Amino acid sequence: MASRAGTVAQPQDLVDLTALLDAYYDVSPDLSDPGQRVAFGTSGHRGSSLKASFNEPHILAITQAIVEYRAGQGITGPLYMAKDTHGLSEPAQNSALEVLAANGVHVLIDARHGYTPTPALSHAILTHNRNAAPGAPQADGIVVTPSHNPPGDGGFKYNPPHGGPADTDATGWIANRANELLENGLRGVKRIPVAEALAAGTTGKFDFLSSYVDDLPSVLDLNAIREAGVRIGADPMGGASVDYWGEIGERHHLNLTVVNPTVDPQWAFMTLDWDEKIRMDCSSPSAMASLINRMSVGADGSAAFDVATGNDADADRHGIVTPFVDGQGGLMNPNHYLAVAIDYLYRHRTGWNPQSVIGKTLVSSSIIDRVAESLGRKLVEVPVGFKWFVPGLLSGEGAFGGEESAGASFNKMDGSVWTTDKDGILLALLASEITAVTGKSPSQLYKGLTDQFGDPVYARIDAAATREQKAALGKLSPSDVTATELAGETITAKLTEAPGNGAAIGGLKVVTENAWFAARPSGTEDVYKIYAESFKGAEHLKQVQAEAKALVDGVIS
Repeated sequence: MASRAGTVAQPQDLVDLTALLDAYYDVSPDLSDPGQRVAFGTSGHRGSSLKASFNEPHILAITQAIVEYRAGQGITGPLYMAKDTHGLSEPAQNSALEVLAANGVHVLIDARHGYTPTPALSHAILTHNRNAAPGAPQADGIVVTPSHNPPGDGGFKYNPPHGGPADTDATGWIANRANELLENGLRGVKRIPVAEALAAGTTGKFDFLSSYVDDLPSVLDLNAIREAGVRIGADPMGGASVDYWGEIGERHHLNLTVVNPTVDPQWAFMTLDWDEKIRMDCSSPSAMASLINRMSVGADGSAAFDVATGNDADADRHGIVTPFVDGQGGLMNPNHYLAVAIDYLYRHRTGWNPQSVIGKTLVSSSIIDRVAESLGRKLVEVPVGFKWFVPGLLSGEGAFGGEESAGASFNKMDGSVWTTDKDGILLALLASEITAVTGKSPSQLYKGLTDQFGDPVYARIDAAATREQKAALGKLSPSDVTATELAGETITAKLTEAPGNGAAIGGLKVVTENAWFAARPSGTEDVYKIYAESFKGAEHLKQVQAEAKALVDGVIS
């Protein structure tokens, strides 16, 4: 841990907004540098104008590529566009509007001139397409956000008509076409001045907030929260959910306090993350230190709130903080909360398909496997990336999908789709419903799960690797692993494809009766990530991690 982790940011930690915005317009990428080309990860293209990886040429090219992609796919309905509170988000939205309007695309932006969470955009797309007449043009969307990334970053993501993150076929085509446009000096990109774009007949407004907030009773038992008087403290963390939380409390008459309504593109109020960077990671104890401190139990034995929650900048992630009771409380590990949420939902959502499966990523905790078995539900384990949950959420066959990185969504009370992108607001409010209905905090309920299924220890570490070694890791087959034991236990599975859908995981997962590890190459650094878990304690976990690194290094070297 860095020495200043968890302390409030100082002036030297803040991004220079003038330099950031100047670089967005003035710097052109050097396409001979792979880091300055368009590249879509699991959540779109991300970068910083100060590093020549997120500049106006990138956004103009990506937007033109999206225009051509949707035309090729026959997508002719409105394109909903959202932005978060990062300093580069509004300039990027304006640049995109210039291209969309010049191409005659019907664009809908926020009617309140505010910020729009990713789940609100997904909800809007799905609502439009569900209500459209058969054969009517379908809607899609763009979200301008780098999620929880530092203030100097920008991000740009495309959501097709299914409302969730675009798949690799779509993002690969868009990235290739965008880089082609950049190489040609943006010839082929149509654009008009932003003032004309805003005034164009094809540019309209949409009330994202009302559409989302007013529909919440279809997916959550807000009556239970209200009647129980659950005291909620919601921290938008300077992000796009800032206006949503106040409206949720007011419209649904909840005992809800927005603990910090400040919006500041420098995020000067934030506490520093583990590496002394400003990062709006609501699953990080360091980044969430201010909210955790608010939940300290006072002299009277009570905390300020029954449930406190945080969201990242585009509100697709959740952080759950509970009071300390009987040694349980504080910021919940995302894996722990996913297990509690799954156990609660599949016992209380009687309107869901009784055969609906539980979706998790292959690097999420195995306590979820044990919870699923106790519920008599099939578990579907997929590669990292929320896009894998989209089909199940749409059909109702997979009513819940969750990632270890504090991202999840689930279906409405009647089993129909709510969002097909991660919804941090939804999962945060679910914690209050759980508290209201069960009379226990999610932390207390997790203790009950560990009493029943065991108490796993989970961690992620990084190991150095060259580009060639990372490529080798991504292409492994199970036969490449000759080991038969891991940390004293017989290996029961060697996976390079996800068991839930047969998709390549881009790495390796090794499983024993009481432990597992998964190794995946980093897309941005010369490291690979080792996720590991043990039901036999911290010392056994360290042994798993050490043997995992030795095993992987031996295979890829």
